[in-house]
Amino acid sequence: MDIQGILEKTLPGLGYELVNYELTSQGDLRVFIDKAEGGISLDDCVAVSNHLSRVLAVEDVDYQRLEISSPGLDRPLTKPADFARFAGQLAKIKTRLPIDGQKNFIGRINGIDDNGLISITLEEANEIRRAKRAAVAAGKTVCIEWQNVDKARLKPEFDF
Repeated sequence: MDIQGILEKTLPGLGYELVNYELTSQGDLRVFIDKAEGGISLDDCVAVSNHLSRVLAVEDVDYQRLEISSPGLDRPLTKPADFARFAGQLAKIKTRLPIDGQKNFIGRINGIDDNGLISITLEEANEIRRAKRAAVAAGKTVCIEWQNVDKARLKPEFDF
């Protein structure tokens, strides 16, 4: 079984979601986890690390060091379900192909439909530095096909 398969099979049983993982050339296995309520604590990371180290040993996965982490405030959006879960949140989305001459979007996630069409409402500050080239106006709702998403992350908001 591959690493992703092992993680996707093991983590939900512990109450966690696999956000992403990476295996570096030095052999470090970094696993980014999340859970539906309350965020990730140090105790969560310890529990997952202890369990995964045993599972990976049984499955004979070759790695040097295991690191368990939360995805952070700028969490990557890696699955269509993330766009439903984080509706109302601010996100930065980069597309593979341009939409109205633009590939980078910053806006509030409205959600995703059954056909994989993501809806976002662009923020006022969207692409200000490229205002001359930006064909998409702030405040406008843009629909992006899931297959066209290259990268997407939540954009943290701070109120002072």
